[in-house]
Amino acid sequence: MNNLPGGFISRYLDDLNEGVYIQQTLETVLLNEDGKQLLCEALYLYGVMLLVIDQKIEGEVRERMLVSYYRYSAARSADSNMDDICKLLRSTGYSSQPGAKRPPNYPESYFRRVPINEAFISMVIGRLRSDDIYNQVSAYPLPEHRSTALATQAAMLYVTLYFEPAILHTHQAKMREIVDKYFPDNWSSRYATVSERVHTQVQQFLKEGYLREEMVLDNIPRLLNCLRDCNVAIRWLMLHTADSAYDPNNKRLRQIKDQILTDSRYNPKILFQLLLDTAQFEFILKEMFKQMLSEKQAKWEHYKKEGSERMTELADVFSGVKPLTRVEKNENLQAWFREISKQILSLNYDDSTAAGRKTVQLIQALEEVQEFHQLESNLQVCQFLADTRKFLHQMIRTINIKEEVLITMQIVGDLSFAWQLIDSFTSIMQESIRVSPSMVTKLRATFLKLASALDLPLLRINQANSPDLLSVSQYYSGELVSYVRKVLQIIPESMFTSLLKIIKLQTHDIIEVPTRLDKDKLRDYAQLGPRYEVAKLTHAISIFTEGILMMKTTLVGIIKVDPKQLLEDGIRKELVKRVAFALHKGLIFNPRAKPSELMPKLKELGATMDGFHRSFEYIQDYVNIYGLKIWQEEVSRIINYNVEQECNNFLRTKIQDWQSMYQSTHIPIPKFTPVDESVTFIGRLCREILRITDPKMTCHIDQLNTWYDMKTHQEVTSSRLFSEIQTTLGTFGLNGLDRLLCFMIVKELQNFLSMFQKIILRDRTVQDTLKTLMNAVSPLKSIVANSNKIYLSAIAKTQKIWTAYLEAIMKGSPSRHRSPLSRPFTSLPQRRQHTLV
Repeated sequence: MNNLPGGFISRYLDDLNEGVYIQQTLETVLLNEDGKQLLCEALYLYGVMLLVIDQKIEGEVRERMLVSYYRYSAARSADSNMDDICKLLRSTGYSSQPGAKRPPNYPESYFRRVPINEAFISMVIGRLRSDDIYNQVSAYPLPEHRSTALATQAAMLYVTLYFEPAILHTHQAKMREIVDKYFPDNWSSRYATVSERVHTQVQQFLKEGYLREEMVLDNIPRLLNCLRDCNVAIRWLMLHTADSAYDPNNKRLRQIKDQILTDSRYNPKILFQLLLDTAQFEFILKEMFKQMLSEKQAKWEHYKKEGSERMTELADVFSGVKPLTRVEKNENLQAWFREISKQILSLNYDDSTAAGRKTVQLIQALEEVQEFHQLESNLQVCQFLADTRKFLHQMIRTINIKEEVLITMQIVGDLSFAWQLIDSFTSIMQESIRVSPSMVTKLRATFLKLASALDLPLLRINQANSPDLLSVSQYYSGELVSYVRKVLQIIPESMFTSLLKIIKLQTHDIIEVPTRLDKDKLRDYAQLGPRYEVAKLTHAISIFTEGILMMKTTLVGIIKVDPKQLLEDGIRKELVKRVAFALHKGLIFNPRAKPSELMPKLKELGATMDGFHRSFEYIQDYVNIYGLKIWQEEVSRIINYNVEQECNNFLRTKIQDWQSMYQSTHIPIPKFTPVDESVTFIGRLCREILRITDPKMTCHIDQLNTWYDMKTHQEVTSSRLFSEIQTTLGTFGLNGLDRLLCFMIVKELQNFLSMFQKIILRDRTVQDTLKTLMNAVSPLKSIVANSNKIYLSAIAKTQKIWTAYLEAIMKGSPSRHRSPLSRPFTSLPQRRQHTLV
C-alpha cells in the first residue's frame, strides 16, 4: 500500500501522528503557509491521478501496465501490493465514448478504493473552503474578480470533495457556501458588454505613442485594472464556450450553452482579437517595467543630482555672484536654496518610504517659496523652480516602480487554463496570418503569454531540487514550440501555394530565353503577362517571409525559437510533404497497361520535380534561404527513407520510424497506404522495371542495349530508362534502386540455396542419380557412349528439380544485368551485410 500515491500520504500522516517530525502535528502543518499548500496539493493531485488513470488510460493499456508491474516488481518483492494495484486499476464502468452513461456513485466509490485518513480530508476541505491559500485575492482586489482569483483553489476543492461524498450529497449549507464563494459568476453572462468595453480601452492604450513612461508611471492602477478586466473576460468566455465544458447528452447543459452563446454575443474572431490585443498590451507593459526596474536606481540618482544642482545654481543667483536679469541679492533665499540642495542630496534610495515622504515635503516647500517671496515675476527663477519640482516628481514616480507590479501582471496574465482550448483558435490564427503576415508580431506576445502555463507544473519540481526539472521543462517547452510551428506552418503552406503557380508558369507558359537571340524575336520571348504574374507571386512570398522574420528570436520556456530557423523548417516540412506526395502519386503503375506506363510516368514526374527544383532555386534569394542545399538534403532524405522502409521487408529486425536516421519529428516524411505488394514508390518502380524486363517475355539485345518483346518484337525499354530515372530521382534514386535490388538478389540467392538443400541435398534419390550421371560421363574429355539414353534417364529421374531451377536461373538471367546498375551487382560481397529474413 505504501508504494501507491495514497499510501505515501497515509504514511506521512502516520509519521506526523507518531511524532516522527518533532513538535509538528497535522494542525501545525496546516497553519504553516507552505505546509497548507502542499497538503492540499497532495490530496488534489492524488485525486487527479485517479481520474487520469480511469478516464485517459484504456483498459487494455492498464492490463499491460499490470502485467509489466507484476513481471518486474511483484514477482520479486514482498512489498509490491499486487492486490491493491489490481483493485486500483480495476474497471469502474466509466467509458469515454460519446453517449456512454456515467456509472452510479462515480467517482466517489472509485476514490474509496484506497482509503485516506478522514480527519485529514476534512481538514484539507476546511482549509480550501475558508482560506485563500495562495494569496491570490491581493492580485484581484475587485469583488467581481473573486471567482477568478480563487479559480485554482476552486479546482482543487472540486476534486477533493469526491473524497468526502457526504458533503456533496447531504450538507446543503456547506455546498451553498462553496458555490457562492467559488462559483458565483459561472452562469452569469455579463461579459458581452464587459468585453466590448475593455477591448476598446486596450485598443486605445495600444495606439502608437500612447504608452509613454510618464503615462505608465502615473496610471499604474488604471492599467492593471484594465489588464484584470481583459484577462477575466477572456477566461470566462473561453471556458464557457469550450465544447469540452458540456456533456452533449445532457439537454439542460445544451440549453445553457446556447443561452450563454446568445447572451454573450459570442464571436470567436472577436474573442481571439481581444486575446491578441491583451497579450500585446501585457507584453509591452512587462517590457517597459523590466527596463524601468533595471534603470530605476540610476535614473533616481540622476534626477536627484539634477534637482540638487538646480537649487545650488539658484542659491548662487541670489548670492549676487552670478548676475541674472532683475534678481537682487538675497542672503536668506541663498541660504534656504543651499539647504534645499543639501536636503535633496541627503535623500536615501534604500529607504524609499522616508525618501518619498521627504520628497513630497520638498515639492510643497518649493511651491510655497515661489508664492510667498513673489518670485513669479522672474521667469528664469520660476523655470529653475519648475524644473526642480519636475525632477522631484520624477524621483517619486521612479521610487514607486516596484517588482510587485510585474508579479501582479504575471498572476493576472496566466493563460494556463487555455493550454488545450487555444487549439480551437488555430484556424483563426492561420487565416489572420494569411491575410496579414505582420500578425505574427502580435502572435509572438500570445505565445509568450501561453508560456505562463509552464510555471505551475515546474514550481514544486524546482523547489524540491528535482533532477526532473530539465526533462519536464523540455517537454512542456517542446509542446508549446510544436504548437507555434503548427500555427506558423500556414506561412510555408501559403508560400508553396504561390510557388505552385510559379511552377506552372515556368514549366508551361514561360519559354526559356536562349543564350543568343535575334532582335526581331525579342517580343516573342518577352511574355510580359506571365512574367508579371511570376513577379507578383514572388512578391507575395517575400511578404510572408518578412512576416515571420518580424517575430524576432523568442525564448519559449527553455527553448529558443529563431524565426529564421522556424521559417526554414516550415519550408522543409512543406517541401517534403509535397515532393513525397508527388513521388507517391506519380509512380503508381497499372500492370495490365500495354505498353508500360513506366516511361510516360517518369517523364511526367520528372517535369514536376524539375518545376519544383527550378522554382525553389528561383525564390531562394527572396526568402533568404539556401534553396539548392535544402532541395538536395530533403529529396535525398525522402528517397533514402522510402528505400529503408522498402528494405524492411527483407530484414528480421525492422527499422522503426523512431530509429530511422532519415525520419524527423519536426519535418516528418509522410507515409502513404501501400497500393500493391510494395510499401513505397521506390518498390513500385523497382518491381515495374523487373516486370517489363522479365526474361520470359522479353529479350535483351547487347549491341542495341535494348529490351524487345519476344512475341511482337517491339521495343520495351532501353538504357534511356536509367537516364530518365536519374533525371527524375537523381543519383539518390539510382543508388536506392541499387540497394533495393541487392536486397532482392540476396533474398533470391537464399531462396535458391534453400531450394537446393530441400530438393537436392536432402533427397537421396536425386543425389544417387547425379552421382550415376557423373560416373557415366567421366572422364569429361571423352565422348559419352549411348549419351541419349544416359541423359534422358537422368532427366526423367530429376524432373521435379528443373522447374524451380529454371525459375531461379531466369531471375538471375544476364539480361537483367545489362544496365548502368549492373556494376554494383558484381560488388555484392563487399556491401554491408544485413540480417535477412
